[in-house]
Amino acid sequence: MGLFSFLLGKDVRRFIKRKDSDAGEAGRALEELRGVLYSELRTSEGAKRQQQRLCGPVVAMTFNFMVAVGIIMANKLVMGRVGFNFPILLTLIHYSSAWFLLAIFKAFSLLPVSPPSKTTPFSSLFSLGAVMAFASGLANTSLKHNSVGFYQMAKIAVTPTIVFAEFILFRKTISFNKILALVVVSVGVAVATVTDLEFNLFGASIAIAWIIPSAINKILWSNLQQQGNWTALALMWKTTPITIFFLVALVPWLDPPGVSSFEWNLKNSSAVIISAVLGFLLQWSGALALGATSATSHVVLGQFKTCVILLGGYVLFDSDPGFVSICGAVTALCGMSVYTTLNLKKSQESLNQLPKQSLPSLKPKSVEDKTAESDVKDSSNVV
Repeated sequence: MGLFSFLLGKDVRRFIKRKDSDAGEAGRALEELRGVLYSELRTSEGAKRQQQRLCGPVVAMTFNFMVAVGIIMANKLVMGRVGFNFPILLTLIHYSSAWFLLAIFKAFSLLPVSPPSKTTPFSSLFSLGAVMAFASGLANTSLKHNSVGFYQMAKIAVTPTIVFAEFILFRKTISFNKILALVVVSVGVAVATVTDLEFNLFGASIAIAWIIPSAINKILWSNLQQQGNWTALALMWKTTPITIFFLVALVPWLDPPGVSSFEWNLKNSSAVIISAVLGFLLQWSGALALGATSATSHVVLGQFKTCVILLGGYVLFDSDPGFVSICGAVTALCGMSVYTTLNLKKSQESLNQLPKQSLPSLKPKSVEDKTAESDVKDSSNVV
């Protein structure tokens, strides 16, 4: 009877011990799960992983392409029918509206977390904000004083500038197949736009001055997102005030006088507001595309947009750009397809190499496993 009580008591103690062990394991698993979820939602590393999972190269480039086409129509409406011929001020309105929307996201805790300040020097953020002001402002000024064809010819020069700058700064090289595809793209765009080369001395000077800031702007955006833990929105939040500061300084130098006489009625104001919202989406989608691909791919995407608009006008609206321009656009699209395929393949390979953080398993161990573990522990106490 005493032996039976002793064995029964041992089983009871083992059962209670097993239950305490189960509770401890469940508690540790819940703590690990809570830590992983916090890392995914409230840290810069987790925010970057979420951006990479939700917005891959194809999604980012498609988003940027659609918004870019929309803002072309909106800006044409603002500067054409509405008569708001102040490109730098329009850019300033775009970035001010973007900062206002980001402030709303920040107030509602919807803005992704920024990396620690020690990981990214303030000089890098300041340089990016300043370069972005000159790149955006000079681009709109170039569009005002030059034809679209000359603007695209200047954009062709951005591609070799980016390749050369990335080699000098980061020793980054590209394959021969990509170089060949970029040459085909550049020749095709040049042929497609060669019939529309209207410019003047001031406009040509602005276009040439725009090339280097545009290249550096794209390189910095892409590098900070891919090398650091920056998301597109977090980087926009940090750099937009700097961009606004420099745009305010550029307005009296590059914009013509007469802004005070502009009529801010409901129609005109609505057109400017629509353009501002699309400007925010363009900046966001462009940052996503730069983070998901590369600076060169973003330039190629812009040239793709031009060729699609040219061919779309020919197919849908019976415009006649000429046989030479059509052949150039088709050639450029072929080169872009090859380059994009090569680049997306490389991006997908890099994405597959990212370390995957798995959630802790809450599945309880089987009774046999726990019994075996308990027996091992009990037997280890036997001398």
